[in-house]
Amino acid sequence: MSDSKIYLSAIAPRPRWMTSWERLRHKELHWLVEVVAEMMGVFLYVYAGLGAGAAFTVASILQNNIGCKYPLLVHRFIHDHPVALFTVGFAYAVGVVFAISLCAATSGGHFNPAVTITSVIFRDFPVRKAFRYITAQVLAGYITSLIVYVQWKDLFMAAEQVLIESGSYDSKMFSSSGPAGVFALYAAPGLNLARVFMNEFVTDFVIGLVIWGTLDPTNQMVPPAAAPWLVGMSYAVAVWGYSPTAIAANTARDVGGRLMAMSIWGLKASGGNYAIIAALTNIPATILAALVYELFLGSATRTLTPHHIPFLKAHKQYYEDNKIAPYGYLEGLNTRREQSESELNSEDKVRESRIETVSEERV
Repeated sequence: MSDSKIYLSAIAPRPRWMTSWERLRHKELHWLVEVVAEMMGVFLYVYAGLGAGAAFTVASILQNNIGCKYPLLVHRFIHDHPVALFTVGFAYAVGVVFAISLCAATSGGHFNPAVTITSVIFRDFPVRKAFRYITAQVLAGYITSLIVYVQWKDLFMAAEQVLIESGSYDSKMFSSSGPAGVFALYAAPGLNLARVFMNEFVTDFVIGLVIWGTLDPTNQMVPPAAAPWLVGMSYAVAVWGYSPTAIAANTARDVGGRLMAMSIWGLKASGGNYAIIAALTNIPATILAALVYELFLGSATRTLTPHHIPFLKAHKQYYEDNKIAPYGYLEGLNTRREQSESELNSEDKVRESRIETVSEERV
């Protein structure tokens, strides 16, 4: 009974149009479903972080406001929204938890071009599929930033007015403490870019190491359910400890947000030389983190944890039932090696009969 499988369709019948859609999504449009899952994951992560970042930045500007065009709005905002750096870090962490928990089962849960590229190198992830993922991730970062901007536009305008009236628009608007800095990340004036690069690289290395460790199905300390929280907390630590220097950590969030800021405020929002550091540093840092983990911390001779076996088996079963699994997909989970030839033939017939029955019922 422990190996029995109960399908959702057996306890919660779906309408005909949903059945038709599932047949389509598992054949011609499976690639689209994966892309949408990647976009939704980036949306959840970026949406959570940008909202908290906007609150932090706008409150910091408006709390010293004199003669603002929106005095009642500003007064209510400042007194009703006490924010701090801890809030921003925690928001990003929760956004990561949402993204992995809700979308990873469909797409694999990359949500970051650095993770996708590293998967190509160490996990034989298809290159063509990687291009689709990276495009979707950056596009999602742009769209999410635009959505947040529209939601906050009134308060952004109030903050811009304060900066203009105080004579600090040019010095603050396109910095980490200005409205544009909510979306396009900037290094503080006067910082040495070499040390900014080091700050970014080491922090992204730590994040990458945590990500790769949670992906290891032989890691006895990290069951699948704990992975979203550990990855989320690694991003929170990055924000809490190293964002004052300057931290991007995710190309999709940085490039998407920067392009959106440039769409609103023009080339002044580009970020200069720091833009290259913010956009690209996390990629080699993540690759190095995966290399270090594979060489020194992980081992192919370890056994899978009791928590990962049913998790991976369910994933394998889904792919096989819908005929989207490549040849030999997760073959190591196949327990048929221990069965007799007659048992194999009998099981094959039962499985084929069940698939045909399900298909006929859906039709």
